[in-house]
Amino acid sequence: MKSEITFDKFIRWAGIGALVILVLLAIDHLSSVLLPFAIAWLIAYLLYPVVKFVQYRLHVPTRALSIVVTMIVVIAVVGLVVWLIIPPMIEQFQKLGSLVTKYIQSTAHIDSIPGAIQQWMKENQEEIEHFFRSKDFTNGLQKAMPQLFSVLGQTASIVISIVASLITLLYMFFILLDYEYLTDNWIKIFPKKSRPFWRELMGDVERELNNYIRGQSLVALTMGILFCIGFTIIDFPMAIGLGILIGIMDLVPYLHTFALIPTALLALLKAADTGQNFWLILLAAVAVFAIVQVIIDMIVTPKIMGKAMRLNPAILLLSLSVWGALLGFIGLIIALPLTTLLIAYYQRYVTKEQEDEAVLTEIESKLEEKLPENLAE
Repeated sequence: MKSEITFDKFIRWAGIGALVILVLLAIDHLSSVLLPFAIAWLIAYLLYPVVKFVQYRLHVPTRALSIVVTMIVVIAVVGLVVWLIIPPMIEQFQKLGSLVTKYIQSTAHIDSIPGAIQQWMKENQEEIEHFFRSKDFTNGLQKAMPQLFSVLGQTASIVISIVASLITLLYMFFILLDYEYLTDNWIKIFPKKSRPFWRELMGDVERELNNYIRGQSLVALTMGILFCIGFTIIDFPMAIGLGILIGIMDLVPYLHTFALIPTALLALLKAADTGQNFWLILLAAVAVFAIVQVIIDMIVTPKIMGKAMRLNPAILLLSLSVWGALLGFIGLIIALPLTTLLIAYYQRYVTKEQEDEAVLTEIESKLEEKLPENLAE
C-alpha cells in the first residue's frame, strides 16, 4: 500500500538522521574517554559470574568484598600463568645470549668483548673523532632528534595508558558494585515506544556474546593442550609454557600465529645448545603448528563454534575473512557474534522466516492440545 510522505514525517526522519550522525561524531570525538569505560564494562561482564559465585555461594558478606576477593583470585591466576611463561622464556634467552657470546669469543679469539671494544676504540681514536666532527654526524643528529622526541612522546603515552588502566579498574569496580541495577535500568535512556526493540536487541547480543566466549574459550583450551602435547613429543624447549601462551593468544582468533617468532628463537637456541640442525628443529615445530591448525580448523572449530554460533563452517571462515579485512584485528574479535546477529535480524525483519516459524510452532501447539480432545470424542 502506498504511504504519503508528509512534511512532518520528513522533518522527523531528518531529525532522527541528524541525531544519529551527531551521536556517532560525539562517540568518535570522545573515543579516548569512552574506551576505558567500554573495556571496564566488558571486564565487569566477564567477572560478574565469579563475583556472584563468591558473594552467594562462598557467603562473602558484601559485594565490595566479593569484588576484592575476585580480583585477588584473578591476579593470582594471571600471575601463575606469567610465572609459567615469562621466567622460563627469560632463562632461555639468557642462555641464548651466553651461547652467542661463547661463539663470538671462540671464532674471533676474544677473551672479553668489552675489552676488545675498548682496544678497538683506542686504535681508531682519530677516525672516531673525525666522524663526530663531520657534517654527516651533525645531519644525522638533526634527523635523530625528532625521533628522540617521538620516543619521549611514546613514553608519555605509556604513562597515560597506565593511568587509563587504573581508571578502567575503578570503572569496573563501580560497575560490578551496582551491576544488577545498571543492567535492569539502562533501558530507561530510550523512549518507552522503542524500549522493547532495544531490550530484545541487547538480549540477543548478550546471548550471542555468551555463546562466542564459551565456544572460543573451549577452542583456545583445546589448542593449548594440543600444542603442549606436540611440543613435548618433539622435545621442544619450553614446551608447556609455549603451549599455554599459544592457547591464551588464540582467545582472539588467529592471533596465535605471532607465536612463530618466539618459536623460531627457541629453535635457534636448541640448535646452538645441542648442535642439531636448526632447519630440522624449526621444520618440526612448523609441522606441529600445521597439524594442530588443521585439527582446529577442520574438526574443533566447526564442531564447537559452529554449534555455539549456529553457523556453517564455510560461513565461519568467510565471516572471519570479511570482518578481518574491514576492521582488522577488532574485526576478528567481533566477526562471529556480529555475523550471527546480522543473519538473525535479516531473517526476522527482511525474510520474515522467524515469524513464519513462530506461527507454525503456535499452530502445532494448538493442534497438539486439541488432539487428545478429538481422540476422546
